[in-house]
Amino acid sequence: MSLRVEGLRAGYNGVPVLHGVDLEVGEGEVVALLGRNGAGKTTLIKAIMGLVPVYGGRVVYGNRELNRLPPYQRAQAGLGFVPDDRRIFPELTVRENLMVAHRPGFWTLERVLGLLPQLAPILHRRGGLLSGGEQQMLTIARTLLTNPKLLLLDEPTEGLAPLVVEEIARLVLELKATGMPILLAEQNLRFTSRVADRAYVLETGEVRLSGAMGDLLHREEVAALLSL
Repeated sequence: MSLRVEGLRAGYNGVPVLHGVDLEVGEGEVVALLGRNGAGKTTLIKAIMGLVPVYGGRVVYGNRELNRLPPYQRAQAGLGFVPDDRRIFPELTVRENLMVAHRPGFWTLERVLGLLPQLAPILHRRGGLLSGGEQQMLTIARTLLTNPKLLLLDEPTEGLAPLVVEEIARLVLELKATGMPILLAEQNLRFTSRVADRAYVLETGEVRLSGAMGDLLHREEVAALLSL
């Protein structure tokens, strides 16, 4: 199913951060949200998930409008959210972190460990003792175990070592190969150029540019908007 955002206005404490954003994520697509810090990428992801107030516009998944649904019902509808701050349970083991979110479906613990084999040897380790890269992998694995139909990734490579970023790229491409549509907010243009089909470039809460990833890479305006 496709995700559509139409004329979305959202923000905090009555002050809009997003000003009429339109976007779409089709079946099997990886779509990137690009922009500097403060451009509105995270606010947009959270608005889609129902975590910040929406002041206007619509979020439509398939044929269902989500605006009035709380976050847990959006998750039940098929949205999977991987937050930038990971939000693992530090006192629980890796296995417990994974199984607390599990819902029946295609993604089982065995399948997730096949996709992320580096988690298998540390299933007994407490979440608070993991490295940043391990925590990010755990967060993605936990979200997959909710058996989503579409993934929302918020800054998945932020603060991670280059080798871990490479692993995240592999993971995104493998998920894409399964047909999983993905919307990711990201500043790392090199990473997004490898994994994304299309991108929207945000500035001050508005879409300034959009198009195929390969086309955007050659536009001077993109480099200017991203301060590259």
